[in-house]
Amino acid sequence: MVVKRTALRTFPTWDRVLNSGLDQDLDRFQESGMFPGEAVAVLHQSADKKWLLVRAYNYLAWAPAEDLAFADADKIKAYREQDNFLVVTDAKVNTAYVPSDESLSEVQLDMGVRLPLVDNEQVPYLLNGQNSYASHVVQLPTRDEQGKLVIKAAMISKTADVNLGYLDYNEQNLIKQGFKFLGERYGWGHDYNGRDCTGFVGEIYKSFGLLMPRNSGQQGSSEYGQNSRFDKNTAADAKLPTVKNMAIGDLIYIPGHVMMYLGEHHGEPYVIHDVKGLGYNKGDGSFYSSALNGVSVTPLLPLRLSQETSYLDRVYNIKRIR
Repeated sequence: MVVKRTALRTFPTWDRVLNSGLDQDLDRFQESGMFPGEAVAVLHQSADKKWLLVRAYNYLAWAPAEDLAFADADKIKAYREQDNFLVVTDAKVNTAYVPSDESLSEVQLDMGVRLPLVDNEQVPYLLNGQNSYASHVVQLPTRDEQGKLVIKAAMISKTADVNLGYLDYNEQNLIKQGFKFLGERYGWGHDYNGRDCTGFVGEIYKSFGLLMPRNSGQQGSSEYGQNSRFDKNTAADAKLPTVKNMAIGDLIYIPGHVMMYLGEHHGEPYVIHDVKGLGYNKGDGSFYSSALNGVSVTPLLPLRLSQETSYLDRVYNIKRIR
């Protein structure tokens, strides 16, 4: 079980591998991230025993051994299947500071993390020297010196943005969850303590108890949801009627990227997405290219990949999850 936010790597190393342009933001060995409370199957171990090859619910890659704790399958299953649980609904929430136990102190919990609650009758009056009355008391997975799973009681302030159970799945909550990430720096494969376009979408939908594939291509090509697909020869104008009929929360896929539809403003469709580059044609016809490098709200139709190719040209699926 994962005990703290960690990385999934292509190979068992922290060495960063960049593309030919030496873009420091795109580490090609960075695959994804995992979060406290997630279960994995361990398939292999590196020669130095510092890395484990793990199968997570939506990915296979290498993770640092120090961020995982071992337990038998029945114990992990019982932990994860409890009915009384808390879900993190902010971009990031931390457990309360604990001066005597680093494994419990200010542990970062990202949106969508699900932790079982301690039964009310078992919540102590004082926990780690702090009165528990103003906090949610959760069962936090931790790791002992032998690498074994130890479940400990930890506190999360009742003022924190969390929910008892999953959020209601509706348009208002979809927008609210997306905007909680607004301005967060883009992080390829959950790098930089952030997330990329599919991580952004995936964490939003985890708030509702919906787990999605890791990569945008896997999401866009999967059959779940209601899909409006276009082939590469479909003209942009032919896609406009579908665009005009989108519902809030619809996911728009182009190769290598996904956006979430927010609605129209003065007839212009707007999206929110975790995006690295920004391109559009200026009034004089010249192409403007720069960077957003973060979660941003943009109009959809002006976005371009080049002077000749718009985002709409490359849209191959619009997915609605009912």
